[in-house]
Amino acid sequence: MTSRHRSSESAVPATTAPDSLAPRRRTVVRAAAATAVLAGPLAAAPPARAATTRAPAFLHGVASGDPLPDGVLLWTRVTPVPEAIPGSGLGPDTEVSWTVARDKAFTDVVAKGSTLATAASDHTVKADIRGLRPATDYWFRFSAGGADSPAARTRTAPAADAAVTGLRFGVVSCSNWEAGHFSAYRHLAARGDLDAWLHLGDYLYEYAAGEYGTRGGAVRPHTPAHEIVTLADYRARHGQYKTDPDLQALHHRAPAIAIWDDHEIANDTWSGGAENHTEGAEGTWAARRAAAKQAYFEWMPVRPAIAGTTYRRLRFGKLADLSLLDLRSFRSQQVSLGDGEVDDPDRTLTGRAQLDWLKAGLTASDTTWRLVGTSVMISPFALGSLPANLLKPLAKLLGLPQEGLALNTDQWDGYTDDRRELLAHLRTNAVRNTVFLTGDIHMAWANDVPVNAGTYPLSASAATEFVVTSVTSDNLDDLVKVPEGTVSALASPLIRAANRHVHWVDTDRHGYGVLDVTAERAQMDYYVLSSRTEADATSEWARSYRTRSGTQKVERAHHPV
Repeated sequence: MTSRHRSSESAVPATTAPDSLAPRRRTVVRAAAATAVLAGPLAAAPPARAATTRAPAFLHGVASGDPLPDGVLLWTRVTPVPEAIPGSGLGPDTEVSWTVARDKAFTDVVAKGSTLATAASDHTVKADIRGLRPATDYWFRFSAGGADSPAARTRTAPAADAAVTGLRFGVVSCSNWEAGHFSAYRHLAARGDLDAWLHLGDYLYEYAAGEYGTRGGAVRPHTPAHEIVTLADYRARHGQYKTDPDLQALHHRAPAIAIWDDHEIANDTWSGGAENHTEGAEGTWAARRAAAKQAYFEWMPVRPAIAGTTYRRLRFGKLADLSLLDLRSFRSQQVSLGDGEVDDPDRTLTGRAQLDWLKAGLTASDTTWRLVGTSVMISPFALGSLPANLLKPLAKLLGLPQEGLALNTDQWDGYTDDRRELLAHLRTNAVRNTVFLTGDIHMAWANDVPVNAGTYPLSASAATEFVVTSVTSDNLDDLVKVPEGTVSALASPLIRAANRHVHWVDTDRHGYGVLDVTAERAQMDYYVLSSRTEADATSEWARSYRTRSGTQKVERAHHPV
């Protein structure tokens, strides 16, 4: 591999666990989702917008992703005829061309090409453009049948050996369509200063309409209305999310770097099943997982790694590299209360091959910062002495047994052998400046990552972690159904008292993060939204935390970058 392409590393994953899984949940199974068919017409009526728009059209916007020093991945979806809605399997083969230029007016064109969009790929198109200049802004658009897509900006990564003075990334996770509007994306798009933006999982949700996280009332209903199970279902849900104007705006302003968590497939996904899957009644797990992953790679500007995973590594000059993890494809099943298996060395979150790849990459890195995108929190967490009225909803939010066990078995807390091995590796090999970037739990955190939480701070910190809250998905005040800030004022001091490595936690608000990286420090600025249910919600800075180079500790910064 040449040095020019070093920023697209991947490794061969471990063998996945068996696909069989006995039913664990679901007393009621909807007939609409009973068959795991991998293709076919969508049962739900097409959105009015698609049915009335003249074709061909680019109803789902355009996007770019996974920037390299010499290239970037471009994406779009064309609707060749009105009935060719996502997941329908309908519509003719359509030639789609793309143009890349150095200017928005497209007078300085540097790349052109075309391909055929077909129903076999749900009329989605990807173009992996190479031969571009490092650290450079470009504009691109697609065309089909005389119609042009919106023009969009993208940016290449710095050269692998470049002395980069700074990087800036938007950071988001957990965007539930039904729970509200995606104003966080709009505010990130309006900045105009992002090198890229990271989506750390739960880009969409698989649930049926009205089933999850809306404080009792959906702001806008899911399509299709039933839980998504088939390939047609997953395509339709991706298509719905890609019609959101705020999401389109962000995709039009900067390249995306995305990993999946569980809801892109099913709640609490593991290698052999999921909490939100009933084997047999909803088809086989193997078929459902394959359908979800196929739709994901069709609809997302992501380069798949070996064997259809999302773990890969991107490099941004000598300043930082970014290791992106797939913590769903290889993990062992989550343990239940009383199983006592969280320390079992035969259980894994990452899979052997991915953990070895991560350790080797962190050790070999010659960049100042080693960023790790992880979909679930690596810092240990104990509940402490929360009052009963908060313990139950917090346990629900974190996926804990509601009896109050001080453990989230869906996070790294449920796979402690993997965590111990990774943190010991960082300490033994003096790997410094490792920063975990995390989503999943709908709350904002700033953490040291202790070698031993029980003896911290005497045991020292091996890394730091910045966790971003949700774009819209329920957090603690939503579950309790009280005004924003009510719960956090009580819960945050108690959580910090029981977890000395936690510098800050906000249990109540929705928003996004902006990570700014220089040679001296990596700083996360946390922004919150005035409302998740109002389309014109405003945004304001809430807090900032940073880690200085060489310290492996978090400290408060009193101003955003």
